[in-house]
Amino acid sequence: MDITQARTFLAVLETGTFLGASDRVNVAQSTVSSRIKALEQMLGQELFTRNKTGAVPTRAGLAFARHARAIQRQWDQAKLSLALPEGQQKLLTIGGQPSLWDGFLLHWLPWMRQNASEVAVRAQMIASSSQLMQQLVDDTLDLVVLYRPEARPGTEIRQIFEEQLVLVSSSNRPDDPGGLGDAEYVYVDWGPEFEADHALNFPDAATPPLNLNVGSLGISFLLNNAAAGYFPMRIAAPYIAAGSLVRVPDAPTFTYPVYAAFPEDRDSALIGTVLSGLRQIAAENSGVSAGTA
Repeated sequence: MDITQARTFLAVLETGTFLGASDRVNVAQSTVSSRIKALEQMLGQELFTRNKTGAVPTRAGLAFARHARAIQRQWDQAKLSLALPEGQQKLLTIGGQPSLWDGFLLHWLPWMRQNASEVAVRAQMIASSSQLMQQLVDDTLDLVVLYRPEARPGTEIRQIFEEQLVLVSSSNRPDDPGGLGDAEYVYVDWGPEFEADHALNFPDAATPPLNLNVGSLGISFLLNNAAAGYFPMRIAAPYIAAGSLVRVPDAPTFTYPVYAAFPEDRDSALIGTVLSGLRQIAAENSGVSAGTA
């Protein structure tokens, strides 16, 4: 089996049709069919059930998907390793949820450059914690940073710090937390846990006039308008210290643990360096409590 067969298999799996796969890998549909047929003969298993609507993976096909992704990743790793700049010997692929980049993971990247310059880092932003964990299991990511990891066989999970979401305002008269229907309030989507806690604590709140799912946009809006919203303390702290934002008194605070997850068989020395850096950056952020487990 070669890399073209693995990529063609994944293209069929992801597009659901041989035609879609042909567009994805830029070959004729007949070439896709011949590659899949050759792969099935090699494995001795039918990988797809063909019908009028497309190609549905069989049980064997679903099982093979993990191996195909691992083959693709190893190939990509090999190409990247050969292209690594002089002085770099290792490659780390890390994924993190969007809200964890501002004020945390973006600070960790230069820490890695300074403290582990021999490691090349490839970073990805992925919203879904389930997708992050799946890519970890599929061997397409080396380490993920997220709020709610799922226990998976062969993976280890370590708490990095506890995230605190606080209500802050740029207004001279901060919102009363009981009046979240006020036009000055901005709802920032920090994930399903925050959504549930927000609804529980403010059951009578009207739908806010402005909803944002990107935290950096929310903080920019607050700095340029008289408004209030919930933000991680690690993001809000510098603006509070500078007097640009004020913390709303008596408003509830929401706390969520942040974790790192990684495969058990990864380079233990490299993982140790990464975890040390993550915890150091967490500890350097105001209002952040770093974990030690």
